[in-house]
Amino acid sequence: MTAPKRVERPLSPFMIGPYYRPQLTSITSILTRITGNGLIVGTLLGVWWLFSAAVSPEYFALADAVATSWFGDLVFAASAWALWYHYLAGLRHLYYDAGKGLDIPTAEKLGWACIIGSVVLTVITIILV
Repeated sequence: MTAPKRVERPLSPFMIGPYYRPQLTSITSILTRITGNGLIVGTLLGVWWLFSAAVSPEYFALADAVATSWFGDLVFAASAWALWYHYLAGLRHLYYDAGKGLDIPTAEKLGWACIIGSVVLTVITIILV
């Protein structure tokens, strides 16, 4: 008896490129991981700013100059978007855990809702704060 022929295919859907066509659900999954890790940058900048206030006025002046510069504004704005996106993606996964929204059209609508909703909520946050 001959052995069945093995089909050569990628082991992971994250092999985006010639083996795997990116789908909205995979992109939003990867984006959730990236935003979760990216929130560390904004948190570290905020903690450094608070820590510098406890160290000395000179050190606080340096940290405050960085935090209030264009770079600090960019980091905090990106962190606000990442926080909203991560929050909405978490709500989406709670919905999935209830066994709902698992069909492809609904999953794609929820993915777009997370992306668009996070941008809208970030703009509202920046305007209000």
